[in-house]
Amino acid sequence: MFVPLRGLALAVMAPLLLVGCAFSPGKFTAALTILADRSFTFSYQGEVIAVDLAGEMAKGMGDAFKSDGKDEEKKETSDTALLQAASWQAADDAGNETDSGAAEQSAEDSAKEKAEDKAKKEAKFKAIGEALTREAGYRSVSYKGDGVFLVDYQISGKLTHGFMWPFNVDAEVIFPFVILELRGKDMVRLKAPAFGDNDSPAKGKMDDKSKLDGVFTLVTDGEIVSQNNEDGAKADGKRRTVTWKATPLSKDAPMAVVKLAPLS
Repeated sequence: MFVPLRGLALAVMAPLLLVGCAFSPGKFTAALTILADRSFTFSYQGEVIAVDLAGEMAKGMGDAFKSDGKDEEKKETSDTALLQAASWQAADDAGNETDSGAAEQSAEDSAKEKAEDKAKKEAKFKAIGEALTREAGYRSVSYKGDGVFLVDYQISGKLTHGFMWPFNVDAEVIFPFVILELRGKDMVRLKAPAFGDNDSPAKGKMDDKSKLDGVFTLVTDGEIVSQNNEDGAKADGKRRTVTWKATPLSKDAPMAVVKLAPLS
């Protein structure tokens, strides 16, 4: 049973192992201004935390396979096998000194392997930072180590098409924080899955929310058709603002639908 399950898991997970990194927000301030004429500006200042998605998945799959293998071995253990194990114990005791030396060597090899893996991961993260600086909108990107970037991003444009951030092919970055989707000819839907828990596509180990600490503000002079902040929208002259606080306890990701000038 173990071999078929392993093959099935590899078939299911293989496409995901081809992707690079998942980003999660840390401490940040983000704002999105959407005007009725379809112009918009999005900004994000603060921490972005990278997870080596392929590495974490491969590690998790390896651990799962080891566990499954042990479970299978346990199922196949019989009274005869237990007797054999007992008879081998004396020989094992005699070889304790040799085993101890082998264990020390194994520990050294393991530590060396971990250090090499960490160095490769840090090099990959630095390369991601360099790739991001070449994308329009990134005013600054600095890598602080352990997968943590400090980012200053701002971009403006016209909502004649959808928008998502972050998404970078060169850096192999997936799972955007903010998504704008055109709905019909005169509405746009905002969703910010990374700023909540229920809608996060990278939910779980690959999307650690323990460091989430930020504020996301929507500003618009368009008609707010719907939004999911219980405090509602607040008037600010001709514009209205909706502010969401993002913490590890946040459940519902920010969402709003805004009516704009129709597409020509």
